[in-house]
Amino acid sequence: MADRDGIFSNDLAVAAARAAADKQAERVVVLDVRELIVITDYFIIASGTSERQVKSISEEIEEALRELGAKPIRREGEAGARWLLLDFIDVVVHVFDEEERDFYDLERLWSDAPRLAWQRSNAASG
Repeated sequence: MADRDGIFSNDLAVAAARAAADKQAERVVVLDVRELIVITDYFIIASGTSERQVKSISEEIEEALRELGAKPIRREGEAGARWLLLDFIDVVVHVFDEEERDFYDLERLWSDAPRLAWQRSNAASG
C-alpha cells in the first residue's frame, strides 16, 4: 500500500532489510502484519552482536529510508542500545542485540504473520 508520499510500504520494508544486511545484521526478517494489526504494515527484525553494531544498523536503516523520503516519527531504546525501535508508521523496525531478541522472540509472538521475501543488496552480498 502506498503512503501519503507515494512510497510503498513494502519498498520501505525491503530497503530497511537491505540496509540492515549491509551492516552485517543477523537474522533479518520482514513480517507482513497488515492482516493482523492496523497500526503498521511491516515489522523488520534484525540482530546485532554488540551495542555498537545495533546502533550502526539502526543508523544505516534510518539513512536508507530517509533517502526514500521517510523519517521515523518515533525512536525508542537509544540509551541502552539493546533494542532499538524505529517507527516509520507503515514500517516498524526492531534492532536487537542477540540476547534481547531471543528473550522477546517477536517472530514467535507474530508467528501468524507471513514473511516477506527480500534480496540482499549487492553491497551486503559481496
